[in-house]
Amino acid sequence: MLILSRRVNEKIIIGEDVVVSIIEVRGDQVKIGIEAPKSVKVFREEVFNAIQGENRRAAAAAAGAALPELDLPGAK
Repeated sequence: MLILSRRVNEKIIIGEDVVVSIIEVRGDQVKIGIEAPKSVKVFREEVFNAIQGENRRAAAAAAGAALPELDLPGAK
């Protein structure tokens, strides 16, 4: 892990097209801005983990359950 110190209005560049800007520091909170191409998905960690968990549950349910048979009127 790379650890950097930055002040307000300073930036960190990741690769060639992602820029992280320090917007505000207030107490123990830091407000950052992230500039990235639309093709790069940016998530807070807790949101990313929730999405991954839901995806795993959906995949497990789909793999473990057969589709129910339909009771169609007129079908024999």
